[in-house]
Amino acid sequence: MEKLLERCAALDVHKRQVTACAHVPDRQGERAELRAEFETMTPDLLALRDWLKGLGVTHVAMEATGVYWKPVYYLLEDDFELLLVNASHVKNVPGRKTDVADAQWLCQLLEHGLLRGSFVPPKPIRELRDLTRYRKSLVWERQREANRLQKLLEDANIKLASVATRVLGASGRAMLAELCEGRNDPEALELARGKLRRKLPELRKALTGRFSSHHALLVSHLLSHIDYLDETIDALSAEIEERLRPFGREVELLTTIPGVAQRTAEVILAELGTDMARFPDHRHVASWAAICPGNEESAGKRKTGKTRKGDSWLRTALIEAANSAAGRTRDTYLNAQYVRIKRRRGHSKAIVAVAHSILVSAYYILRDAQPYEDLGGDYFLRRETPERLTRHLVRQLERLGQSVTLKPLAEAAR
Repeated sequence: MEKLLERCAALDVHKRQVTACAHVPDRQGERAELRAEFETMTPDLLALRDWLKGLGVTHVAMEATGVYWKPVYYLLEDDFELLLVNASHVKNVPGRKTDVADAQWLCQLLEHGLLRGSFVPPKPIRELRDLTRYRKSLVWERQREANRLQKLLEDANIKLASVATRVLGASGRAMLAELCEGRNDPEALELARGKLRRKLPELRKALTGRFSSHHALLVSHLLSHIDYLDETIDALSAEIEERLRPFGREVELLTTIPGVAQRTAEVILAELGTDMARFPDHRHVASWAAICPGNEESAGKRKTGKTRKGDSWLRTALIEAANSAAGRTRDTYLNAQYVRIKRRRGHSKAIVAVAHSILVSAYYILRDAQPYEDLGGDYFLRRETPERLTRHLVRQLERLGQSVTLKPLAEAAR
């Protein structure tokens, strides 16, 4: 097989050590294989970089092993052409699994141009990813704490959630603080604001329970933790907004998609980046994000179209946007697409299809720097010919036991 790279190397990365294998020409012009092991401390990784530079290596490949590849990649990315590859795509022959064998096999594949690198965004986008992912983790943690709080209130038979729409709203927080201080009923009821003032009898019954000092201790800690999470989420959001200031136009364009709010646009930009040139077309970006049907075919039979595992953070944001577009918008293409598919395939598949449409729209918006143009809620009706749509509707009425006689509007008016 033809060798495409003259000087290349592969790294088998682990937590404590890196096994390196390099293929370079020797003095006689033959291929020579050199191997070395390095620890993963920073001075050792710098020694690895110097060793590779001394051999004149131009391309380096490594597997995406957990998070252990990151410090190695970041130290080498300025000096070499790096390829980060999916480990499941480059599995060696079973029974030949050693660190050296893995590095040799990876180097051989790289030498013959048989590796496809994964997408590693530039440093500003990587840092933005860290911020948006951490913020999402804290949002989930806050929701878990709110659920714990509700379970604790139920344990004390405090039915505040049955009366107040938002337990953690201004009135609810003030009442819970009073309960934690040991002051209930009259004092707590005075803190009701707005529409809650109309529900004072229900509130008096809801706040009558077995709220003890034990419950007060746990509730006070939960409320303090929720306050901390709120402050941290706000601080992260401010930092993300500052980091996205150079990409304000892109964020503004993404929010023109129905269902895509500010935070969703920030996540899409952090996960996809701004350079769409690395994706040949919208099908490649959907495949990379795994927001498309999977392929599993054998003996000419298609077994399943289940989606693969992809970028879970991007998928979560797209699914949330799809639910918003499907349920909270009217007379839009995305809502019509959801209704059309849901009738035949169910809610889950319809939502994934809408998420796919949002991702495709985001790809073209970022590539062409143009706002979203909605096709309209009647797109699927306009796509049908009037005769075909009429026959379909008549058949539906006949299945319901109706006899249908059609007259054009012009004749009916006479």
